Amino acid sequence: MEDRLERVIRQQLRKAGRQLEEAKRAYNEGRRSEADQFAVPTDEDGNAQIVCRRYAERRAVQVDGNGRPECFDPEHPDCQGCAEDIRNGVVETWS
Repeated sequence: MEDRLERVIRQQLRKAGRQLEEAKRAYNEGRRSEADQFAVPTDEDGNAQIVCRRYAERRAVQVDGNGRPECFDPEHPDCQGCAEDIRNGVVETWS
């Protein structure tokens, strides 16, 4: 009985490990997909590596499905231009 219990526990641990790895993979693919659709270089966390037009500094930020970085200010013309450049694939980047 002890051997059977040990085998069942091992099987369940392996199954949980596979499910965890699949969830991590799906999460990372989902995070990267929005920045990747705009052909912007990304870091290992899926953040777009862009140069901020407003503050002229390197930033690693998430980009939403509309091509807006997480630092986007809809009232600022530099931010509006940056989002447009991301959508057009001509934003200044770094890597």
